[in-house]
Amino acid sequence: MGIFLKAKWENIIMANYALPPEILKPYLPKGVELDLFEGKAYVSLVGFMFKDTRLFNIPIPYLGTFEEINLRFYVKRIEGDTVKRGVVFINETIPYKLVAWVANKLYKEHYTTIPTTHKILENANTKTVQFNWQKNKKWNSIFVEANIQTKSMEENSFEKFIYEHYFGYTKVSKTATIEYSLQHPSWLTHAILQYKIDCDFAAMYGYDFAILNQTKPTAIFMAVGSSVSVNWKRKRLKF
Repeated sequence: MGIFLKAKWENIIMANYALPPEILKPYLPKGVELDLFEGKAYVSLVGFMFKDTRLFNIPIPYLGTFEEINLRFYVKRIEGDTVKRGVVFINETIPYKLVAWVANKLYKEHYTTIPTTHKILENANTKTVQFNWQKNKKWNSIFVEANIQTKSMEENSFEKFIYEHYFGYTKVSKTATIEYSLQHPSWLTHAILQYKIDCDFAAMYGYDFAILNQTKPTAIFMAVGSSVSVNWKRKRLKF
């Protein structure tokens, strides 16, 4: 049982916001610290397509393809001479209760279920992607128009920092943390031409993140995506 989950992640939009570290510190799992880029802490509003999902290599009939919206921030754990760069999820939103229940039960994550939709259009020059999710009768959305051509991420770039964290950390209690890893190749990305975000961050993620309602993102990225696998093996860290 080496691989718990396999799926394709496609059209991965990241809207990235600088936040005062004091806002994020209460959400830090024990044993990790904030991972900063050029001295700043970031959260990302993420929208992407989860496709062809398999649990323990078994397809999920009818429920294997769906939208996911999440809010995450960036951490690192120093283990000897190794720096493990990872993410912590404030919330992960999908439309199917069964899938959310399995993820929460097995990984102690923070999945919630609400209605979601998407629209993806391509032509010879551009791709437009929009993800929508409903909270308290309000439809939120994230939209981008991007160049159809793709490019590799530059080394040491902000884009590469945002996309290339390969560990997940979950706060189980004040003294316990779960660490797990995921694998995927370095993704190609699209140049963003325009974007629009309509999200009530306070309603979605709590009062601590209400500041994002009036904050302009530092940068918007979109990656093509790829197949992704998440290891079944988890490390429970106790302090």
